[in-house]
Amino acid sequence: MSDISMAKENTSPDGKDGAAPKRGRLDRLRFRKKELPTGLWLKCEHCEATIYRKEVVEKSYTCPSCDFHFTMPGRDRVRHTLDAGSWEELFPDLTAMDRLHFVDSGPYGDKIERTVQRTGQNEALIAGRGEIHGRPVILGVMDFKFLGGSMGEVVGEKIALACDVARLEKRPLVLFTASGGARMHEGMLSLMQMAKTCSALSSLQEAGGFAICVLTHPTTGGVTASFAMVCDLTLAEPGALIGFAGPRVIASTIKQELPPGFQRSEFLLEKGQIDAIVSRDDMRETLANLIDYGTYAWDEIGTRRVTIPGMEVEPVASEEAAAAGVEAADRDADETTG
Repeated sequence: MSDISMAKENTSPDGKDGAAPKRGRLDRLRFRKKELPTGLWLKCEHCEATIYRKEVVEKSYTCPSCDFHFTMPGRDRVRHTLDAGSWEELFPDLTAMDRLHFVDSGPYGDKIERTVQRTGQNEALIAGRGEIHGRPVILGVMDFKFLGGSMGEVVGEKIALACDVARLEKRPLVLFTASGGARMHEGMLSLMQMAKTCSALSSLQEAGGFAICVLTHPTTGGVTASFAMVCDLTLAEPGALIGFAGPRVIASTIKQELPPGFQRSEFLLEKGQIDAIVSRDDMRETLANLIDYGTYAWDEIGTRRVTIPGMEVEPVASEEAAAAGVEAADRDADETTG
């Protein structure tokens, strides 16, 4: 090859020796492209707006466009509800057992282990002591991130224990629900928790206790059919889905079109199934006021005193106290006639 031919081969199109051919602008941009991390954006299921996740979290998991209340993680719910520094968790080490050796897509025990590692907690309910505007309470919060907030043996046990602590310490009990219902992996054992939790709440109420349940999106299945609906007061967040079976299942079963807003908290309030709808921003203040209305105290014979602003309410005696009063009255009558 001649020197002239070699010179031509080493010459670039722009006349500069040894320079590589210029790449187009699109080629340069292609090499600079970076993959965006997932989960930065959310789509509101009510107004269908695309929202920056950080903005939703800063607004206490509500939509900045339509104020739709997203499902709130359990730990964030605790921080949002209680006074700073007042939280003391109870029974954190209780964990589920695979008594039935249940297997669907995989062993139930393995699924529990993965969920514990992913969420950083042992079960779908967080319970503990705390204060709301200085008022001591026992708080129980269901976390939908843990297997859809489903109720199994441990959830039922924690609710029963929370009722016992509230009764012994004479504190109001506040529960937040977010659940798909009873945990199918535990079969009949999970269904038994419906009776267990209702019984525990009944014992608390008979002892003069006071319980509030706040239904959040979504609350369905065996949770709705048990403890969520038998507290002294039942509140709900706006737009929350609340029911037993899902609306599509009901519609396909009865072969009828469901009314607008069916199974939403506004529909339930209209039908008298819940007492009030409270937005997330107003929840702490509302709970504090309701706790004041439900203030109770036991006197020496175990009567329950109810304080209602502007009203004088006579103490309501328990069955044991009433029986003791009858016996005392009989003795007085015998001494007088004697």
